[in-house]
Amino acid sequence: MKILITGEKSYVGISLREWLSQWPDKYSVDFMSLKNDDWKNKQIADYDVLFHVAAVVHKRETPEMKNLYSAINRDLTVELALKAKQAGIKQFIFMSSMSVYGLEGSIGKEVLINKNTPCIPNTLYGISKLQAEVELNKLANEKFKIAIIRAPMIYGPNCPGNYEKLKKLVMKSPLFPLINNQRSMIFIDNFSEFVRLLVDKSDCGLFFPQNKEYINTAELVELITKANSKRVHLSKTLALIIKLLGNRVNVVKKLFGNLVFDKSLSSYRDYNYSLTSFEKSIYICEKNLKE
Repeated sequence: MKILITGEKSYVGISLREWLSQWPDKYSVDFMSLKNDDWKNKQIADYDVLFHVAAVVHKRETPEMKNLYSAINRDLTVELALKAKQAGIKQFIFMSSMSVYGLEGSIGKEVLINKNTPCIPNTLYGISKLQAEVELNKLANEKFKIAIIRAPMIYGPNCPGNYEKLKKLVMKSPLFPLINNQRSMIFIDNFSEFVRLLVDKSDCGLFFPQNKEYINTAELVELITKANSKRVHLSKTLALIIKLLGNRVNVVKKLFGNLVFDKSLSSYRDYNYSLTSFEKSIYICEKNLKE
């Protein structure tokens, strides 16, 4: 199975290649850069799958950035998919996001995404991802399968983003709010295994992979500090202050708010792709081990 991944420096793409290297006789993985127009002349007819990961992410969202998000996350995606379809590639996997729902979570209130939850994105990133999804589905047919992954937060050893930010905060502070919440997240190895199964079955449609367990931020903090032989006091008093201010501050809502996919959305056939438990995954992250 020959797989082509866009985003040669992407954490998800590099991790998937490492995961698939366990089966060298079954999978072959290459990368393709989209940073200039060279990809337009690249011959890709030999590939079975194109996994499109490259995107504009974590850029400051200003009105001036709207065109960039649209050009890269929507227009470039569609152009790439057209090229893949014309080349005879059988499956196009698009890395979308939970952000297409426009939900940030809420402290003290359940926020559950199910099959009936409408997509009302409120960021340039979310809007551009949803627009790409709509256009991709117009290209799908029996010979060109479109698989769209609406992923929650992905974490793993040396991952960029919110996990590392939380760790830095925790390692500097002796106190942390004791707030019980639930978040959908997925460990990178579990995500890579999900993509492997998706490729094996050449499936199409919408997919919502996540860990078996919802994540409690306070429990996550305890596991991080335990792995680093550090003590932290989970404070109920600090939690009360956070609860008073929290839903007015986006960063706080992301840390302590509730936001989950209904678990029924995340099952995939009869397969178990969530091979690593939450507790073990944090140990692997903090010890920088390879599963």
